[in-house]
Amino acid sequence: MSAAMDIAPPAETDLARILRAASFAARVHATHRRKGDAAEPYVNHVLEVAEILAAHGAPPVAVIAALLHDTVEDSDEDPDPCTLPRIEAEFGPEVAAIVAEVSDDKSLPKEVRKGLQIRGARGATAAARQVRLADKISNLRAIAASPPKGWDHARRLEYVGWAGRVAAGLRGVNPALDALFEATYREAVARLAAEG
Repeated sequence: MSAAMDIAPPAETDLARILRAASFAARVHATHRRKGDAAEPYVNHVLEVAEILAAHGAPPVAVIAALLHDTVEDSDEDPDPCTLPRIEAEFGPEVAAIVAEVSDDKSLPKEVRKGLQIRGARGATAAARQVRLADKISNLRAIAASPPKGWDHARRLEYVGWAGRVAAGLRGVNPALDALFEATYREAVARLAAEG
């Protein structure tokens, strides 16, 4: 046996796992677009959520889960849907559990799903609370800058208010992230007030 065959592959670093998750998310979201007027590639959203977390001191497992947080929900109608068992096989049970916590059950009516996010916020794990809060930050930015087609002023205001109610239960894990949410929320409210 050669010496090269005796060398074990190096352990995967956090950075390598994060980049692998980004690549995975890009493949899953390859045909998905955001609902806003800009119709930007959906992967931009998950990258923004992960970047928000990384910039605000979230643990690598939360950053990885952020990259994957919409893969199950958003690929359910794709020819090859992404599943939680697939995420677990690729990224481990901890990441899959976080993704499961932040994934809505799309078989439920939208209003039920929204209520569950509010009620379930406080009971979520620390990592899931950070992912969900960063997701709300990204969504508030999008609602203010490039709202989904057909969303009038009232619907945008309703979303901002709902995001604030969800965020109330997510606070307390990451003070820097809490502060960013507050600033983003205030900016969205001010922008919508100026438009109204």
